Amino acid sequence: MNVGPYIAWFFGGVFLMNAVPHVVAGVLGRPFQTPFAKPSGEGLSSSTVNVLWGFFNLGVAWLLLVHSGSFDLHAWDDALVAGAGGLLISVFGARHFGRFHGGNTAR
Repeated sequence: MNVGPYIAWFFGGVFLMNAVPHVVAGVLGRPFQTPFAKPSGEGLSSSTVNVLWGFFNLGVAWLLLVHSGSFDLHAWDDALVAGAGGLLISVFGARHFGRFHGGNTAR
């Protein structure tokens, strides 16, 4: 069994879900954390930077999901692997960024 595509699809899910908060914050005109802020991941970047960063993440997700093996959204194992990556980054984001935005701070 070739696990390479599954690893790519997992990270495709990560990049896909990472795009969501950046694009949404940017479209709403709100600053949000990006790797380009000071300090990285904690400081705020402009809404324009967030839109650009979000669309970069969408592009990487597209490459990983569409051009790595034959990803089939109807195949439960393919969808499960991408969904697991999306869930992992979503929980991380909720916990990390919740500290800055009044979200759940429980550890």
